[in-house]
Amino acid sequence: MEELNELLQQRREKVETFRAAGINPFANNFTPSHQTTEVAELHADNDAEHLQDCQESYAIAGRIMARRDFGKAAFIQLQDGSGRLQVYVARDQIGEENYGHFRKFDIGDIIGVVGVPFRTKTNELSLRAARIQLLTKSLLPLPEKWHGLTDVETRYRQRYLDLISNDEVREMFYKRSRIVTLIRNHMLDNGYLEVETPMMHPVAGGATARPFVTHHNTLKMDLCLRIAPELYLKRLVVGGFDRVFEINRNFRNEGISIQHNPEFTMMEFYRAYATYHDLMDYTEELICSLASDICGGLKISYGGKEVDLTPPWDRLTMKESIAKYGEVELSILDSVEQLRNYAEKLGLEPDKAMGPGKLLAEIFDVVVEPKLWHPTFITEYPTEISPLSRKNDENPEVVDRFELFVVGRELANAFSELNDPIDQKERFLQQLKEKAAGDDEAHAMDDDYIRALEHGLPPTAGEGIGIDRLVMLLTDAASIRDVILFPQLKPEAD
Repeated sequence: MEELNELLQQRREKVETFRAAGINPFANNFTPSHQTTEVAELHADNDAEHLQDCQESYAIAGRIMARRDFGKAAFIQLQDGSGRLQVYVARDQIGEENYGHFRKFDIGDIIGVVGVPFRTKTNELSLRAARIQLLTKSLLPLPEKWHGLTDVETRYRQRYLDLISNDEVREMFYKRSRIVTLIRNHMLDNGYLEVETPMMHPVAGGATARPFVTHHNTLKMDLCLRIAPELYLKRLVVGGFDRVFEINRNFRNEGISIQHNPEFTMMEFYRAYATYHDLMDYTEELICSLASDICGGLKISYGGKEVDLTPPWDRLTMKESIAKYGEVELSILDSVEQLRNYAEKLGLEPDKAMGPGKLLAEIFDVVVEPKLWHPTFITEYPTEISPLSRKNDENPEVVDRFELFVVGRELANAFSELNDPIDQKERFLQQLKEKAAGDDEAHAMDDDYIRALEHGLPPTAGEGIGIDRLVMLLTDAASIRDVILFPQLKPEAD
């Protein structure tokens, strides 16, 4: 820390030295004509002889990432948003006074350079500086490449340093942006309307999760940061928008892990006159399209192991999956007592009030979910744990719902929507009983949503896809923090 304070003081003194010399250390009067990669691409095929007579001048700007001084000349590595380019700075080219100022530049400073391209003796494309200008004087040094930015805490907490120093991290977020763009274009091409719904809800709805609660002073009312946009998107389907989608943030006041961040990105979409079977087909199509574009094929690598996305993907009911991966008879899954005994053998401690649906879900989480490496649709979820889903016509104990699992984690959740307002109100009332019994994640009553259903929601299917987890899959990222620019962290230690 003492060394850092000394460096900070030295750089502050340089700021004053520059100002005394009439140089603005935080100037804003330089306009680049090209990015570094554009210069590199324009002259990628030009050899040293061809460039010897080149008179084309380029203005580039960026951060000094490295420098090698040779007395009367120096080489620097200049990095901008597109990449890096070497710059040769010579005293006889820019003048003695300017070169004297340049010698005071530090790694981390942001500068502008005007020059012509050439190739060095080692054949590296470089820019020979004719003019150089300080644009932003950095006061703190960049961390050492192999010391500061291999520290995970530093990388996440000071993401700007991570992006400056690690090319693969910048590439990760370029890929994330492309993934979101491809998703958006795919939805628009299939007739979906992109919409925006409220972030602050008077009633937390659309999922079973604990919300963040805030207070609006003027309205004198508590509001919840949304846990899901579902109920508002379905209101839009009631209003006549037959295909809608939204890509935006959800907020859930829950734990933090390599799979969970309290603020995360979700895409939810709804299609009138469709079933959850239609959405399974569409989800396959969408994700395969993304994988082909981002990864170059349908067999991708995650954590050093192959994931085969080639359709058709496996489809199992929840009970079938437990029987398969738990190696038990299907018959024991029809008895509450046998389910409870099975759960206890697994080391679970189920609450005595748990019904068969919740017991099945608890068992599934332990026995099945971690083993679903290749994409698998799990269907026929218990009605007990699906308060917004349509009951199956043949078996009302389950709903027309699926969840998609890949690499041992949930990636998407979808169902044919419950559009019977009487049934929906009864389910909300049951959820209220569970909330009163201590379930903080039980769904609240939303009277206006019931009123919307009473006006008529057409038969509809809807789905939510976790964008962060999808990006993790397609970029081989081990933690959700690697794909969120600014993940939530514990307070920084003093």
